[in-house]
Order: sequence, then C-alpha cells, then structure tokens
Amino acid sequence: MQDKLRLHGFNNLTSSLSFNIYDICYAKSEQQRSEYIDYIDELYNAERLTQILKDVTNIIGAHVLNIARQDYDPHGASVTMLIAEHELTGPGPITEVGPGPLPDAVVAHLDKSHVTVHTYPESHPDNGISTFRLDIDVSTCGMISPLKALNYLIHSFDSDIVMMDYRVRGFTRDVNGRKHFIDHDITSIQDYLSEDTKRQYQMVDVNVYQENIFHTKMLLKDFDLDNYLFGITKQDLTFEEAADIERRLRKEMLEIFYCRNMDKVKTQA
Repeated sequence: MQDKLRLHGFNNLTSSLSFNIYDICYAKSEQQRSEYIDYIDELYNAERLTQILKDVTNIIGAHVLNIARQDYDPHGASVTMLIAEHELTGPGPITEVGPGPLPDAVVAHLDKSHVTVHTYPESHPDNGISTFRLDIDVSTCGMISPLKALNYLIHSFDSDIVMMDYRVRGFTRDVNGRKHFIDHDITSIQDYLSEDTKRQYQMVDVNVYQENIFHTKMLLKDFDLDNYLFGITKQDLTFEEAADIERRLRKEMLEIFYCRNMDKVKTQA
C-alpha cells in the first residue's frame, strides 16, 4: 500500500508502540534482594538506556533532536528523546513487513516523534520474588515505523515476559482527498518478529483490526531455575526448596502474563 499511495502533503498518521518487558528473579535473603536491585539499577542506568534508545532510533531510520535522562534515588531511571525522520540509505521501504535487526547488527536516530524508557525495579520481602519492569514507548509519524526495533529491544534485555501494544492513530489524505487510517498492511505484531524470537516464546494476540489496535504478549518457553536465582545456584538447594522456588517463579510469571492472580501453579522441578 505504501508504494502506491500518493499523499496530499505530509503523512499525518501516528504509529505508537508500547513495549514492556519483565525480568523475574528469586533472591532469598534481604541482602540478596537489595543486591539484586542494586545490580539491576547499575545494569540499566540512564547512560546505557540512552545508548539503547539511540540504537532504536537508528534502526527505525531517524535522528535524535534532544535527550533528557535521569537516574533516580534510590532506584530507577528514565530517558526521553525527541526524534526526527530522515531518509534511510539501506535497501527497501522501512514500513515493509519483516523482522528488524538483532542486537549484534549495526544500527543507529526522530522530529515530531519521541522515544521514552522508564525502569521499575521491585522486590517482595515475603516470597523472595524480585521483578524488574522496563517500559519503552516509541511514537512516530511519517514514513518511519517503530516495529522495526522489536527484535533489537527483545534481545537487549533479559526478557522473560514481553507485552507489546501497537496502534496507528489519526488519518492522512491522498491526492484525491480520500482518508487513509493506516498506510501499511499488518495482521499481527508477530509479523515483525524474527523466527528465532518466535521459537523462544509462547505468544498470544489480542487485536482489534477495525480500530488498528494490535496487542501481543510473550512468555519465555525455556525454564532453567539457575537462570532465575540470584546469589545462589540450584546445587545450594534441597529438592523440596528448588521445587518450591520454581513454583513461586512460575506463578509470578503466569500471573503477569495472564494479568490476574492465580492460586495454584504446578511445578516441574
């Protein structure tokens, strides 16, 4: 549709992507929980998040106009960028359906658009579960598409759970005065994910095609308890302790994925 559409003036459509990731961890003692929060706070500080957002803007084909960033006391960070569209030198239209690059790809900057990131470290004193949430919002207009950055973002973090919302808002007019409420074909956000990403996650779509609203949530398939323990390993635990911790972790992940509290979750330990 994009190649054939002749517009009257500027493309006034706005494409907005909300991307939320969750990293789940078990930290047994109060000291370990505090150390985990400090670790996350340092790993995802404002400086590193700024570089990730710069990479995002390069991937989608834009350049940075302004950056505001802040590390918070005691924990958390935020970065906001105003970005401007510019012409890509790479092959193919940027609204073309297909996965964007992975983290090891060479990528790089938006006007009338913005990118923001906020972090939310959290720990529960009773059950040992610590949860790190990161929210990224990319809002663009014109020819650039935020969907190109999905694979890079997913692989830039330890993404146990991913929630994605994509919406095209407003309308633009063609040279005949006809309104267009979307300027590209899309059936699912999954159209923009690479095959290896799809294999790693269980995915569910909730789409409202009439309103150009698309929602995809993802849950990591593989579960290795050692990947979720902070300060200890599975060898430090009895079989019963390992089973109980796995049950708590799976319960936390499923509750976030399904957006509801769950009384019982089976363990496979």
